[in-house]
Amino acid sequence: MNADLFKSLDLMGKGMTAIFVVIIVIYLAVHLILKLTGDRKKESSEPDPGEA
Repeated sequence: MNADLFKSLDLMGKGMTAIFVVIIVIYLAVHLILKLTGDRKKESSEPDPGEA
């Protein structure tokens, strides 16, 4: 039974590590996309409807 416990803990650790890595990859992808596309300014001379 002790061996089964260590096997399950090993599998759980690998799963949690994989989830953590996927979260980091998604974060980096979103950060990169925002960095590449977020600095563009609007070229229209009309004010936004929200501005007073």
